[in-house]
Amino acid sequence: MIDYLAIGHIAKDLTPDGHRPGGTVAYASLTARAMGYRPGLVTAYGDDLNLGPLAGVACARVDSQTSTTFENIYGPGGRTQFIRARAAPLTRASIPANWLRAPLIHLAPLAREFDPAIAASFTGAFVGLTPQGWLREWDTEGRVSKGGWPEALETLPRVNATVLSIEDLGGDWAMAEHWAKAARVLVVTGGRAGCTVFAQGHGARQFAIAPRTEVDPTGAGDIFAAAFFVNFYETGDPWASARLANQIAALSVTRVGLDGAPTAEEIGLCRIRAG
Repeated sequence: MIDYLAIGHIAKDLTPDGHRPGGTVAYASLTARAMGYRPGLVTAYGDDLNLGPLAGVACARVDSQTSTTFENIYGPGGRTQFIRARAAPLTRASIPANWLRAPLIHLAPLAREFDPAIAASFTGAFVGLTPQGWLREWDTEGRVSKGGWPEALETLPRVNATVLSIEDLGGDWAMAEHWAKAARVLVVTGGRAGCTVFAQGHGARQFAIAPRTEVDPTGAGDIFAAAFFVNFYETGDPWASARLANQIAALSVTRVGLDGAPTAEEIGLCRIRAG
């Protein structure tokens, strides 16, 4: 049995030093495991990808000829992202029947690989959503830009909490405020600027993040989301969850790739610091 079900593609991230596994489900599952949960992934990837530190995580794999492949280029103006290939799509039928009973679900699309309607498939579970993969579109060269998410106002009320970045929104703060009216809890992360949490009936609050020496920011938002979902599931407190998730995400940028995922010992220290 598993108790943290993450649905979405594992990514093949291209770097100057070669490729490495990534994607939201990869970072999130390792974070959930460090927080004491048994993660399970519903995903698709090709034989071109070595899972590395994910090899011990339970995985329901859909056969695919290739892996969803991203190339991230960082510069003074931020990140330029390209999608070079896409793995096979996922559906509700891709989920093992006994995994549907997992108490904590993380919907983590990377490249529109499953339909937003899947959010209605889970009864009685805590459902967290990182919708970045539904907010992406790409041109014929694979360059990724902000796309539309027409199902947003229908999907947001169905999940317990949603985490996305201001980058996912293309800097459109008005859109964040509009979606916050439909969401139960909406968290907008801003990298070094910390995060803003909108909770229905309680307004919005901002949370600063402690500065760290940045080595690799890839995956920090995914780690933040997993930490936020787990703590919010356990406590029902979005404010405390944001403080903890900030601590864990800040630590992640000091290491490269999946090595940025926290250890159980680091989770304990971050809980103390977050108060």
